[in-house]
Amino acid sequence: MFTKEGIRIGTMVNKGQKNPEYIRQILPYGFESFQITFWKTLGDTDLDRLAAEVNEVLAGTGAVISCLGIFGNPLETQPDDIESLRGWERLIDKVRLFNTDIVCGFTGRLRGKSIDESMPRFKEVYGELARRAADQGVRLAFENCDMGGTWQTGDWNIAHTPAAWEKMFDAVPGANLGLQWEPCHQMGHLIEPVAQLRKWAPRVFNLHGKDASVLWDVVRQDGIHGPKPYVFHRTPGFGDSNWTDIITILRQNNYAGSIDIEGWHDPVYKGDLEMTGQVRGLNYLKACRGGSYVPNPEV
Repeated sequence: MFTKEGIRIGTMVNKGQKNPEYIRQILPYGFESFQITFWKTLGDTDLDRLAAEVNEVLAGTGAVISCLGIFGNPLETQPDDIESLRGWERLIDKVRLFNTDIVCGFTGRLRGKSIDESMPRFKEVYGELARRAADQGVRLAFENCDMGGTWQTGDWNIAHTPAAWEKMFDAVPGANLGLQWEPCHQMGHLIEPVAQLRKWAPRVFNLHGKDASVLWDVVRQDGIHGPKPYVFHRTPGFGDSNWTDIITILRQNNYAGSIDIEGWHDPVYKGDLEMTGQVRGLNYLKACRGGSYVPNPEV
């Protein structure tokens, strides 16, 4: 996945977007990587066929698949949860067909239970998944979205707070477990993301390119539990984050992966303006990266 710019800028592609054809249509805009994402389960997806079709589209373009993602609750026991766990296993076994080594998603959690109560199940499930992945040179990355959950309760994910990360990586200490980080969700918790990234960058395997705008006037007047929204998600280039600082910290930690824009959340650049916003975000992040590679003159 080496690129002379050091960090690729790409976007996310959902299974419902007919991955190969959607990628073919947006490649000319300059996206350099793509995360292929599944919601809850893999369904009837033939991963061998999908890999062949995607690789055919990407051949000769220089663009890559950055990771495969599955976003369900593999720690629980309902039919979709069991299928989500099977999906993690299948993606670990097949991810190399896509010329990448990262499988990402939510950790899951015991529904209605605290993070502390969910940790034994996390250790059981991801202890096995981490061993399965390590045997194949695969890394697992957990997205930091709370999905409306808290420390005390939730339905989807425990990996949304640094205190949980400490517990997770203590329970399953393998070097192939890490984070799929983005500033957006941390800002929603009123955490300063740049300082957090400075500490956690060595554990970051992939980034979602999603930003946020915090309405500090609302926070000061009504707090965070009042009737008025105090934060909303943004495409990079339209929010509050300093992506130049973010990319600087990544480079200082020898990060050589991707930043994949997570679209379909911006309240302004949506609908007919979705791709307008994403391409603006793509070019903005490329500029924050330093632009295109320029070789040094020979001396």
